[in-house]
Amino acid sequence: MVGCDGSLENRLSVNNVRLRWFIFSLFSLQYVLTYFHRVCMAVLAPELVYTFHISGTMLGVFSSVYFYPYAFMQIPIGALSDFWGPRKIAAMFSVIAGAGSILFGLSMNIGFAIFSRILIGIGVSAIFVPAMKVFGAWFKDREYAGITGLFMAIGGVGWLMGTAPLSALSETFSWRAIFVFVGVVTMILAVSTWFIVRDKPGKNDPQTTTAKAAVRVEKGAGGNFSLILNEKDFWFIAVWFFLRVGILFSFFGLWAGPYLMDTYRLSKYTVGSILAMAPIAIIIGTPLFGYISDNIISSRKKVLVGSSLILSVCWFPLLLRIDSLSIPGIYILFFIMGMMTGSPASVGFSIIKELFPSNLAGTSIGAANFSGFLGGVLFQPLIGYVLDNIGKVHGMYTPNAYKVAFYIFFAMSIICLASILMTREAVHKKI
Repeated sequence: MVGCDGSLENRLSVNNVRLRWFIFSLFSLQYVLTYFHRVCMAVLAPELVYTFHISGTMLGVFSSVYFYPYAFMQIPIGALSDFWGPRKIAAMFSVIAGAGSILFGLSMNIGFAIFSRILIGIGVSAIFVPAMKVFGAWFKDREYAGITGLFMAIGGVGWLMGTAPLSALSETFSWRAIFVFVGVVTMILAVSTWFIVRDKPGKNDPQTTTAKAAVRVEKGAGGNFSLILNEKDFWFIAVWFFLRVGILFSFFGLWAGPYLMDTYRLSKYTVGSILAMAPIAIIIGTPLFGYISDNIISSRKKVLVGSSLILSVCWFPLLLRIDSLSIPGIYILFFIMGMMTGSPASVGFSIIKELFPSNLAGTSIGAANFSGFLGGVLFQPLIGYVLDNIGKVHGMYTPNAYKVAFYIFFAMSIICLASILMTREAVHKKI
């Protein structure tokens, strides 16, 4: 194995070494925009409610329609990438995402806006899985976990863009102009992906064993999908992904913004800067958690248990002092919660990968990713429904309404912790 990795490093041409990083950069830029679309609703929620005259429930539905196609396309995108190649799939679907963003910026009613956001969800659904497949072909086995962590951390930059920078931009430019611009940038990246990205190194460059494993997935994973469904630990991890992503995108991605505006009467810019704590924490925490898991404690499970426990504890200040936390305290709390919610994802995917043989790695990771985004689909409108049922006072949700929502998030965090505690430690060998 080591010899194979060494020969790859020695035999790759200088041009190919540069090309793989250029490919990585192209996918990373598209992943940045993927994250931007996931979380931008939290900052723009008041403007969208005003523009389209919608309720909290409808806002939750409107935001979550991004997640429906994204979640349900994960496994099909993996199959399409295997059949046609990840370069073609990523480029073609990015065109759809770009078109959706432009149409969203031009939407004149809520129906057309929902349709546009569905297009965005379909389009950006084809970035993560194709990127993982391409990285497996271009990077050595011992680089793969680090590259995955770096890729996901860069995605946090997109989240960051959807907070304070978006708030600042929306003060100068309309939200419509911003989405049209993002759509044009997406189109440019789609064309660049088509002409520059290569699915694997040239004929004279050896593939990594990760890439060879991907070939085995193409030949036999579909018939062995039942092996994944019959694995008890997969379901525990899937529940963890389902609830964790549900918290991540329901709280940080949508309702944290209205909570801060309604309860603390903060400006949109201040809210954006507070929400920026989550992506900053994810950018720092994702590679940090991977390093701790690989090199310090040599354990996946302990990282997930610890982060889930800390997240559960973090809900107590919000529940006990729903409307009386200090602003500096909110910044610190959101940073910690963002890190504990968003950063452990790469460690979770590593557990999934290590639970199964290499010929099921892609399929199992896709299934786990699906379960996570299913949580994003369900909980954004659910929380909106809860808030609407409690009602508004002077056009704003009350602190007690948000407290009920936060009790739901607290219960979800406790179930996350329980599911990880019932999972066995995956076999992990240091490289």
